[in-house]
Amino acid sequence: MKFCICNEIYQGWPLPEIFRHARAAGYDAVEIAPFTIATYVTDISAARRREIRDQAAAAGIAISGIHWLLAKTEGLHITTEDAAVRRRTAAYLVDLVRFSKELGGKFLILGSPKQRDLAPGVSVEEGCARTLEVVRDAVKVAEDLGQTLCFEPLAPSETNFINRAADAIALTHRLPSPAFKILLDVKAMCSEAKPIPQIIQESRGEFAYFHANDQNLKGPGFGSVDFLPIGSALREVGYDGYVSVEVFVFDEGPDAIATRSRAHLRRTFGK
Repeated sequence: MKFCICNEIYQGWPLPEIFRHARAAGYDAVEIAPFTIATYVTDISAARRREIRDQAAAAGIAISGIHWLLAKTEGLHITTEDAAVRRRTAAYLVDLVRFSKELGGKFLILGSPKQRDLAPGVSVEEGCARTLEVVRDAVKVAEDLGQTLCFEPLAPSETNFINRAADAIALTHRLPSPAFKILLDVKAMCSEAKPIPQIIQESRGEFAYFHANDQNLKGPGFGSVDFLPIGSALREVGYDGYVSVEVFVFDEGPDAIATRSRAHLRRTFGK
């Protein structure tokens, strides 16, 4: 397994400083939230993309990919009944795939709960059909560019569409592609009835990325979630991808979040 941290945790630090700090804290990669650079990736020039990639390389750290794909954007939605909005969203997802590739990343995490919520009267089946329509082109481009689009099941408190890992897997199976997988997120799995190790085992081969956080929205080791059986389950299924620290409550500050989260994962995962 490789270890990663999301850049928005650093709350406005310049990217070169984030890369250097993350590397010093023991991470292998940084996961980028595009909105921390620009509201729309289409406004980020080719030169700026090269600069970011080069800054990470200079710090000796990788960029794993991008997440919060639709955060801060306007007029984009995955499950809306408005076909024009779905077409714009589909085109923008292709832009995001190209952006990830040009940063040197490999994974795109499609969570964006508010841009996928089902409107009143829209069935889950309609939502699934519209989602597959919207992601189809992005998945094809991801195949061509060596990227992987990971659909993220999220807790019912965040979205009313795709809350369980099994549901996300069923969705990806309707568009079979090595470039269309799911992500497992500890915080989200805490909302399921099944124990987290069981979810990991049942998702063997289906998830291509992993978010490490606590049910309290803080980092690993900042709450009550036991990461020892989680690390054991990941090893049992042969997972060798990224384990990325993603938090939502920044009370302790970037340095403490980064260093203490990495130390906890080292103790509980043995790496």
